[in-house]
Amino acid sequence: QVQLVESGGGLVQAGGSLRLSCAASGSIFSRSLMGWYRQAPGKERELVAAFTSGGSTNYIDSVKGRFTISRDNAKNTVYLQMNGLKPEDTALYYCNAREQRRTGVYTYWGQGTQVTVSS
Repeated sequence: QVQLVESGGGLVQAGGSLRLSCAASGSIFSRSLMGWYRQAPGKERELVAAFTSGGSTNYIDSVKGRFTISRDNAKNTVYLQMNGLKPEDTALYYCNAREQRRTGVYTYWGQGTQVTVSS
């Protein structure tokens, strides 16, 4: 299982911004749907933003208008631009890659990068 590598997390005040990055291997990046998840202590992991199979984007309602997922194909990297951060955004953010192959679906996860928003 190839690992995805997240970076860009940190501590910010409410209303601030961060940009997360996820570097993937070229083979995984080119054939997978990429997305971002997050998990706060004691809570379930939730999908935050992702690319759809049609090349569009999808966001959970709580981050619409504040977060933007994007990618740089030349760098095999997906980003999550987070603006107007709120304390409720505090979580460990994970990069995810989902690959549909003939033999089944393969899912890859990064190790996570911590985002902490102070009030």
